[in-house]
Amino acid sequence: MHSLIIFASGAGSNAAAIIAYFKQNGKAKVSLIVSNKADAGVLDIAKKEEIPFLIIDRQTLHETMLIEQLTDHKPSLIVLAGFMWKVPAAIVHAFPGKIINIHPALLPGYGGKGMYGHHVHHAVVAAGERESGITIHYVNEVYDDGNIILQARCHVDENDSPDELASRIHKLEHFYYPRTIEFLIE
Repeated sequence: MHSLIIFASGAGSNAAAIIAYFKQNGKAKVSLIVSNKADAGVLDIAKKEEIPFLIIDRQTLHETMLIEQLTDHKPSLIVLAGFMWKVPAAIVHAFPGKIINIHPALLPGYGGKGMYGHHVHHAVVAAGERESGITIHYVNEVYDDGNIILQARCHVDENDSPDELASRIHKLEHFYYPRTIEFLIE
């Protein structure tokens, strides 16, 4: 069975979708959840699902010991699911082609430092875009710059609020992220 490590900073809705998907089909198991926030909702999910978790700070993120801990889990993939910190080059190099991220817009538009979550949806709506979506991509040393694996699109209505767009984007994320992971590990 494939091992997945999820890095998340927030409520964990994508983590929950991934965990549920692979519990049902048995092709992979989330073996570790890593968070930079001790009060992140994703940790409640980890506890409920009896998945080991690790809370890190900025210093820990840059320590060799973290790479060793991740390596111990023999991950097929490291999955960023709303992780708000840039992954250091040392981790990217330790797991080449094995770290993926999901971004709530169609990259290369609306990407880069500071463009995450609600900030992205506000920017898309404010720009009057008629289309948005998600991008699943490999992680490299630059924010939102890695090779694109998949993009899925949705319409942006003229009167959409950022919250309405976010709801539509979350549906795309929860459907496509687990299936893309499955495709990559097969």
